Amino acid sequence: MNRLTFPLLKSLLVATLAVSGSVTAAEARVAPKADPAKGGTLYDSGDAARGLPACMSCHGAAGNSTIVANPKLAGQIEDYTHKQLVDFTTPSRQNPIMTPYSKMLTEDEKRHIAAYLANQQAKPGAAKNKDTVELGRRIYRGGIAEKGVAACASCHGATGNGIPAQYPRLSGQHQEYTYAQLEAFKNGTRKNSVQMTTLAQRMSPEEMKAVADYIAGLK
Repeated sequence: MNRLTFPLLKSLLVATLAVSGSVTAAEARVAPKADPAKGGTLYDSGDAARGLPACMSCHGAAGNSTIVANPKLAGQIEDYTHKQLVDFTTPSRQNPIMTPYSKMLTEDEKRHIAAYLANQQAKPGAAKNKDTVELGRRIYRGGIAEKGVAACASCHGATGNGIPAQYPRLSGQHQEYTYAQLEAFKNGTRKNSVQMTTLAQRMSPEEMKAVADYIAGLK
């Protein structure tokens, strides 16, 4: 096979796989490198000309939210944040604020913001309820065997740092936010994780609150 034939066959293979579904058109195109500096500008200032608000107004300086209903994003895994921004544009994760915002962002801007947040230093949180912290610890580290609930640590890590591109960083997250997401998975208003929907449906409100509080104190 000569040197001219091989590139042609490679191009035909990629095109064929893209049409068949084995490789999407987006995957066939090499994504540009994310630019954290551009992401930081969007995060801090938004884009007034497009009516794009600053992320900082809800999620705090450098992603360290002080509003308990809004998640801390500092140090979050880059691929995970990007996926959530994409998911907000689909029926799998609808939110009255984040859905319109995510739809305004280009694909590159989503990646830039995700890269910026991944590079920020997360501030620690703390557990608040001493009466449930032991229950939360047991669930996080060992699950609930009789209910078929897996240990949170098996996917999110012993210290809540997550697994890149698969499971988010949870360490230090606001109790209220984590509980709200478990509730959303349980009642079906958030549908972008089959695993979390299954696990949340097996947990009581008390168990969800206990593990959410424990997660807030992980470091």
